[in-house]
Amino acid sequence: MSQLSIFKTIFSKHKWQLWLTYILFSLEMIGSLMRPFFLGKAIDGLIYGNNRGLYELIAVHLAYVIVGYARHRFDTRTYTAIYTSLATNLLSKKYDSKDVSKLSAHSNLAKEFVDFLEYDLVYVLEAAYNIFGALILLCFYDLKVVGICLAILIPVSIISFFYGKKMKVLNKNNNDELEHQVDIISSGNPLAIRRHYNKLRLWQIKISDQEALNFGLMEIMVIVVIGLSLYVTSWITHPVEVGAGSLVGIYSYILKFSSGLDTIPYTVQRLSNLKDITRRMELNEEDLCTDLKPAVNE
Repeated sequence: MSQLSIFKTIFSKHKWQLWLTYILFSLEMIGSLMRPFFLGKAIDGLIYGNNRGLYELIAVHLAYVIVGYARHRFDTRTYTAIYTSLATNLLSKKYDSKDVSKLSAHSNLAKEFVDFLEYDLVYVLEAAYNIFGALILLCFYDLKVVGICLAILIPVSIISFFYGKKMKVLNKNNNDELEHQVDIISSGNPLAIRRHYNKLRLWQIKISDQEALNFGLMEIMVIVVIGLSLYVTSWITHPVEVGAGSLVGIYSYILKFSSGLDTIPYTVQRLSNLKDITRRMELNEEDLCTDLKPAVNE
């Protein structure tokens, strides 16, 4: 069963829970995106003795908090129920005793798959909201800043492409070793156990080194965006038009756009690892079909 088919099956079986979760998350992200805009209005208003912007900022922030509270309570119930369904059905199959190692690894991988839905997919959606939402709202401030942000996406995409190819190989090798863990531990051979954990350690180091390299490259892109954007909106280029509140709003949206850029390599890594997980677990549609209503309504 392909990775895309698994997502389609999960969403079709549990769509109302997932739809509600993502609707709440979308409202939460809209609230987060609007806060810098109203913060800028509040600052400009207070400078001239007008409190209306401050009241609007408080109202938006309170709405953001309420939606976020509801979303955090609901999504944990949804995803833990999906994991219970997936793991129970997966581990209820008949396996030979020689498959215990793979079975144990698959149990851990099932948790990783659900973690992707609960955390990583939300992280990716948050990055998308930050990137595209920030670009849209920056249009209300300065189109030159939008042009800078769009231009920087070209080198970021190139970096992410090569990063993804490298991480695909590293994740595969790490998961290959993980599948043998229970067999090696059960053997009781100290040398084999030490060798196994040393191999895992080396693969984790290689993965971490690759992440560190990409972190450095992405942060260089981020500082270029921030530096150029602040320059073109500064007093030097706009000696009259730009107010303090507008500068705060522009800087906040540049930071949101930059945080979205930071997420791109991480997203590539997680998608690469998820593809390998899907292949190893050999999930079938019946593994995903347990009704979640009892678990979610608790």
